[in-house]
Amino acid sequence: MLLNNIELDVKTKCIEEKISQQQVGEDVGTSGPYVSRLINHPEKIVNKTFLAMMERLGYDVRLTYEKRETAE
Repeated sequence: MLLNNIELDVKTKCIEEKISQQQVGEDVGTSGPYVSRLINHPEKIVNKTFLAMMERLGYDVRLTYEKRETAE
């Protein structure tokens, strides 16, 4: 399970970097409406597209993993 809210992260980074979702979409070879669909419907996000968007915004992606507590 991915614990990060990557959809919110992309939206927030667009605002912080003062770049539109439309521009990010065009820069990574897709469209603004597709970027919006990814943000509004997180079950549809594709890792390759997410990484390309964040790279375009000037970020490296770092995931951290935590060991799950198992019910005994």
